[in-house]
Formats: sequence, C-alpha cells, structure tokens
Amino acid sequence: MGLGRTAAIVIGSFPLGESDRVVTFYSREHGKIRGVARAARRIRSRFGGALELFTQGELVFFDTGRSDLLRIDHFDIVRPFNRVRESLDALGHAAWIAECVTRLTADHDRHPALYGLLARSLRALDGAARPARVAVCFGARGLDVLGHRPRLDACVDCGRAWPFPRPALGAGGLACEPCARAAGDALPISPGAVTALDRLRALAWEEALGIPLGRLEAELGGLLEAQMSRLIGQPTRASRFVREVGRLQPTSGGRS
Repeated sequence: MGLGRTAAIVIGSFPLGESDRVVTFYSREHGKIRGVARAARRIRSRFGGALELFTQGELVFFDTGRSDLLRIDHFDIVRPFNRVRESLDALGHAAWIAECVTRLTADHDRHPALYGLLARSLRALDGAARPARVAVCFGARGLDVLGHRPRLDACVDCGRAWPFPRPALGAGGLACEPCARAAGDALPISPGAVTALDRLRALAWEEALGIPLGRLEAELGGLLEAQMSRLIGQPTRASRFVREVGRLQPTSGGRS
C-alpha cells in the first residue's frame, strides 16, 4: 500500500453507498485522480466541508494498487474558494472550467501547468475578476497547455497568410473563406477577435484579466466554447447553465 501526498483541487464528486463519496481531484503531482472518502456524507464526518467543489488543499491518500480508486485519508484545506460557490455567475464559469479539465485529461496524466492554470482561474473567480473574462482567459491558455493551440498567423488548410477577408476559426486555427466553406464546421471570427485572442495568449495573467475587450469578450467566449466542444466531442454541459444565468444576470444581483 502506497502513501501519497499532493496539492489538489476538488473538481467533482458523487455519492457511493449509504455514507461514502467518490471525489475527483485535479492534482499537481498526479493529474486527475479519484478516491473514496469513507463516511464523508455522515453529519459528523471527519472531512467536514473540506471536499466541497473547487476547494484547494493538501491531499493525503493510499494507493492499494488493486483499484483505480484511491483511499482518501484526509484533505487539508488551503483555499476554500467560498465566493465561487456563492455567485451563480462565478459558479457556472468555474463549472465550465472544471468540465474542460475533467473531460480533456486522462487519469494520472501529470500536468503541473494545467494545475497552475486551474488554481489561478479559481483565485480570480474568488476575487473581483469578471467570471466571463476568467473563462475566456482560461480557454485561451488551456488550449495551449493541452496541446491544441489554434494557429492564428495563416490559414491552417491552404497556408494563406493572415490577414485575409472573412476569417473563420476551425479545429486547428484560422481558415480563409474558401477553406472554411469546404470544411463546413469553422465559425466566423472577427479580425478584432483574432487580435484579442493572440494578445490574451501572450500577456501576463493579470494583464489578460484587465485589458478592455468590450463585445469581443462574448465573441471569444462562444468561440472558445466551440473549440472545447470539438475536442470533447459534444457541447459542454456547463455552457447551458452559464447561458441561463446570463439571461438572469441583469436582475440576479450577481457579480459583473
């Protein structure tokens, strides 16, 4: 039986039996891992509120080698990110980020850069940053970290150098109008959005959160959702919740 310790963030969970819980973590040392927290659903559980969604902490676990599920010994909270769960807008965008991480990574595939990006995104959502902007910054950088950086300097099919009229964004990057028409699944992208996406990838994190984007932010959000959905193979589940919250936002009193 192996004892392990790692920094980790809770990205999902579900009940098991009468009192246990299976918890999914994204960890710095081991990537995505799952474990059983015995008696975690009991009123006097020793875990308390430590296993709440998006909580960051220090995980101690046992790996028996006989199952894909680890045995969670304890999880010491480092940052609870309570404000993320208190705002529907922040919660929805955090759920989208966590879903991208969950569905686009394999179990036990160590990726410290992605762990760092996830932690920075949750810190921003827990602070004063606009949730939609945090999701856009995560999406722009997450594609790079996951090895799916879209090409923005030329058409990915014919090699025509950017800029060109009526660009579109496909799975691999920019496409000129004839190539986009032939591919059939590329989405129109404005020249301003091309420039903004390139800047967001190059700027320091805090600068990317603060630069003015105006209406380009919503355009980029939709395009990055489309890119993630292509990689997953279907639309993200969290995106629907985000849209519903967006419709309520003018009267919801949530953070803007």
